[in-house]
Amino acid sequence: MAGPRHVDRRPRLPPDPMSAESVRADDRAHVFHSWSAQGLINPLPIAGAEGSYFWDYENRKYLDFSSQLVNINIGHQHPRMIQAIQEQAAKLCTVQPAFANDKRGEAARMIAEIAPGPLNRVFFTNGGAEANENAIRMARLHTGRHKVLSTYRSYHGSTATAITATGDPRRWPNEPVAIGVVHFWGPYPYRSPFHSESPEQESERALRHLRDTIVFEGPATIAAILLETVVGTNGILVPPPGYLAGVREICDEFGIVFIADEVMAGFGRCGEWFAVDRWGVTPDLITFAKGVNSGYLPLGGVIISDEIAETFRERPFPGGLTYSGHPLACASAVASMQIFKEEGIVEHARMLGEDVIEPALAGLQERHPSVGEVRGLGVFWAVELVTDRATKAPLVPFNASGAAAGPMNEVAAACKERGLWPFTHFNRIHVVPPCTISVDEVREGLAILDEALTVADRHYEG
Repeated sequence: MAGPRHVDRRPRLPPDPMSAESVRADDRAHVFHSWSAQGLINPLPIAGAEGSYFWDYENRKYLDFSSQLVNINIGHQHPRMIQAIQEQAAKLCTVQPAFANDKRGEAARMIAEIAPGPLNRVFFTNGGAEANENAIRMARLHTGRHKVLSTYRSYHGSTATAITATGDPRRWPNEPVAIGVVHFWGPYPYRSPFHSESPEQESERALRHLRDTIVFEGPATIAAILLETVVGTNGILVPPPGYLAGVREICDEFGIVFIADEVMAGFGRCGEWFAVDRWGVTPDLITFAKGVNSGYLPLGGVIISDEIAETFRERPFPGGLTYSGHPLACASAVASMQIFKEEGIVEHARMLGEDVIEPALAGLQERHPSVGEVRGLGVFWAVELVTDRATKAPLVPFNASGAAAGPMNEVAAACKERGLWPFTHFNRIHVVPPCTISVDEVREGLAILDEALTVADRHYEG
């Protein structure tokens, strides 16, 4: 197996500080940024990227340990991806969704072929939020019920029902938006809401809590349970043994649709095509985006079981998007899946997790008292920082901002000063580089993280 290619990732542009100032000026004058207080941000102008790196206009290079927003699974500027987009643009840039299109059909077929069980149809969207929005709509129409259960510590997107289903603080300023969403506690062995003493006990108690929630909400009112297979931004929480199988059994018992949100966890991120593959569990619907084409063009979708698809054989599905299955985006998805197979990227991601990242992070935990726990799969890992290992007090408070977030900001700054672009959320650093990253690049990034964690250690009080 050849494995992912290794390319020359040196900056290609000469230093041009004036261009940076021009980009910054236009941005500050006219771009309205998401999730931001507009006057409190100063976005870094980016000039280029390749492989596992990106760089600014002064040729300062950063190793991308964030994969942007955990979506550049195939790395930056893969030449075959660019070629596929160029070839499709020369052939047919766009066609509306009511027509059949070769790349749309090919992408749908390839996705269905790697999906587990009888999930054979794909509804394309422009991203993950729309995928979850439409999956919930399908579940409600299929069951004739209205409630959706989702967990705290989750993120499902910023559209109306998706943000209501979200279980983190981004939901708060958007409320009230949609109705019929009920939150429950998912498993989190390190900070167990069930006071469990082992992963197995955590699974058992979490499933009992879910069952109790269903009983008291009324099983006949519940259309779907929506879960991130592996919780992403809110902690990279790997489900304990038996949990997903238990959810599947509960859904079958009560006639509830099981929706697996694989927007972040899918397409190689967990060392599998889909994270559910690791546990041999087949949901009724899988939502995807991000890694399907690494964000080279906007694309997401819902993979639909035969049973749910049959509901809409003679009954119209009341939803659609002008750019659903856009030919350019689908051409990039086809190329991406071909590259994944030919370069062994899923296997490479699994190897990195098992042989490189896990042992290296275990070493960081031994050396740095501020590291309370490390956890993850593939190239999807969290380093949880604490001020006291005994009490598990987080390095910064939940949903900290301003001065309260200072210690995490210091750690992130220490990474950036050394040429590593980290992904941070609350009291965690997530190690989420491209699935194509080389072993040497992983070690380079983890060596920088090792140095930066000395900053977190200064805040340790235990």
